[in-house]
Amino acid sequence: MAMKEKWRSGMGFVLAAAGSAVGLGNLWGFAYRASQGGGAAFLLLYVIIVALICLPVLVAEMILGRSTGKSPLLAPISFAGKAWKPMGFLFVIASCGILSFYAVLMGWTANTLINSIAYGLPADMASAERFFKGISTGESVLLGQLLSLILTGLVVTAGVRSGIERLTRWCMPLLFLLLLALAGWSATLPGAFEGYKTFLFHWDTQELLNPTTVRNAFTQAFFSIGTGIGCILAYSAYLDARNPIPRQAFSVVGMDTSVGLLAGMITFPIVISFGLKDVVTSETVGTLFISLPTGLSSLGLTGRIVAIFFFLLAYIAAITSSISLLEVPVASLIDRFGWSRSRSVIASSCLVFLTGLPAALNSKVLGRMDAIFGGVLLIFGGLLLSILVGWVAPRSFDIDLSECNTPKPLRISLRFMLRWVSPPVICFGLIISLYDLIQGW
Repeated sequence: MAMKEKWRSGMGFVLAAAGSAVGLGNLWGFAYRASQGGGAAFLLLYVIIVALICLPVLVAEMILGRSTGKSPLLAPISFAGKAWKPMGFLFVIASCGILSFYAVLMGWTANTLINSIAYGLPADMASAERFFKGISTGESVLLGQLLSLILTGLVVTAGVRSGIERLTRWCMPLLFLLLLALAGWSATLPGAFEGYKTFLFHWDTQELLNPTTVRNAFTQAFFSIGTGIGCILAYSAYLDARNPIPRQAFSVVGMDTSVGLLAGMITFPIVISFGLKDVVTSETVGTLFISLPTGLSSLGLTGRIVAIFFFLLAYIAAITSSISLLEVPVASLIDRFGWSRSRSVIASSCLVFLTGLPAALNSKVLGRMDAIFGGVLLIFGGLLLSILVGWVAPRSFDIDLSECNTPKPLRISLRFMLRWVSPPVICFGLIISLYDLIQGW
């Protein structure tokens, strides 16, 4: 059975896990959440949450997967008993919910890439808004959503080694090369420093108390790292006991955070250089798909080439994340019912496609699905993970870390964070997120 598979190497797992974390959450989510305000306060909160909260929870999720060898649906039961059965269902629901709107975003990205290659870029703002309306409504949205799920399903059907690991071994190095090249190019634009200053380094102490900034920082941190939805758990079930999990978790978080910052260093100089600040702050969901093509169109052939490479980069990042999201229900069906991998992929993909139809037909629904599945449920999953590992079964956590030769001071630090820091801080973030969402809606 596919559940018996193991990663070829620790590096294969790290690249796959980093691929799961690195996605449109970095390139799309970071840009539009940072553009909602907060500046350096948002960035500071984001980095603190990633380092002090998401990293220990990520280690906990990896331990949960590796120690049980089970799918996200059954791992909590195997680790701590039947009382934790709802947590397994939460993982499956959250991952399917995220993938349902994520596939729509992938369709937008693919449509933008194809249009950039075949027809060029919109010449002005009116053309860009018509272009965005074209890729976010109508038959092309459903087609892009469907094709993205088919491509994702083909990779997952091929299995852990032949599908997921092989794809990420090629895609992740290419993704970083494209990011570095585009960030270097953006730094040469006339408004580069102003872009960094406006969206990343502008300091306003009051933003630290702004519920929207706090919610965006928590959502971006958890959505970007991807902990709390079972993706990393599903991948970790294929690890053997020799893998140094804390070191691998540091690598994954480092790669993901670097991509988020590089994405901002690409997007925001373009926004300022071409006078697109008002468009970005007013149309947050369509930030990438309106501002970037419009700004780059003024550069002629050079801008078109940059746009093609950027949206190719975005689609590669999206695929590496979507396969991890689909692996959650697929592994769960294999583990629970003994289905074949191909049957599990077909059933899961059909469910995800149907669930994503409201998001495909209405971008406002997409934004709300992002807030619920990619925000509230994801943060709640992180809270449950910290309680499960920090309070319910800390001894199992410590034993597993000892077996992979984790230094004792690091084991003590991780256990302290999961017990005394992560639960209250995540509770605070969850309450603020719910309050801000209810106020906004």
